[in-house]
Amino acid sequence: MIEHKASIHWTHDGGDFRKGRYSRVHRWEFDGGFSMPASPSPHVVPAPGSDPAAVDPEEAFVAAVASCHMMTFLFLASRAGYLVTSYDDDAVGHMVKNERGRYWVNEVLLKPRIAWGGDKGAPDAAELERLHHAAHEECFIANSVKTEIRVLPV
Repeated sequence: MIEHKASIHWTHDGGDFRKGRYSRVHRWEFDGGFSMPASPSPHVVPAPGSDPAAVDPEEAFVAAVASCHMMTFLFLASRAGYLVTSYDDDAVGHMVKNERGRYWVNEVLLKPRIAWGGDKGAPDAAELERLHHAAHEECFIANSVKTEIRVLPV
């Protein structure tokens, strides 16, 4: 079994906790010592209870899906003999209410823009689709969620 750990740190800011008037801004710490500010989405909890400059869990989820897909895609492209010189993705997650009226991230759209180099050049459309499909099938995060993940190469 492989473990991945994250530490979450929050301290009450003195606001009226029982009335929900307190900051939810907190810190995420990861192995290796990286630390970053985190917050609920300002769409869910308005400032000052949130910090729009911090990462919210929904953004982090979308970034995790996009990052996992990219790393798996790069690995598969390299194994197929391609040279990827850059990979950019403006991924978007959509939230909707489920049948119980609860919000969930039902879809993540990946929009990778890939630049190719080397003698082999860029794959044709069918090979590009095959690489993205294989990356989706092998991505650890995609295999861990029920959210629909769609790849729309730009």
